[in-house]
Amino acid sequence: MARKMIQDYLKLIPAVKSAPQKYLWSSYDAEADVLYINFKKPSHATDSELTDDDVIIRYEGDAIIGMTILHASKRRDL
Repeated sequence: MARKMIQDYLKLIPAVKSAPQKYLWSSYDAEADVLYINFKKPSHATDSELTDDDVIIRYEGDAIIGMTILHASKRRDL
């Protein structure tokens, strides 16, 4: 089981390396089925946009500081 878990987390390496600040914090709210991803902490969004695939992209000025992925457990692309 540990080896499987390690392999799953190793898949995150490309996402972390390509993150705007080279950092990535995440949390999952099982009750709401929402995955929160932050590239900056603390972050204070000044704007956001909802994409067609139910992802909220959060901005601080022109910089993307995070995203909120709705219906996270239902996604096949994760």
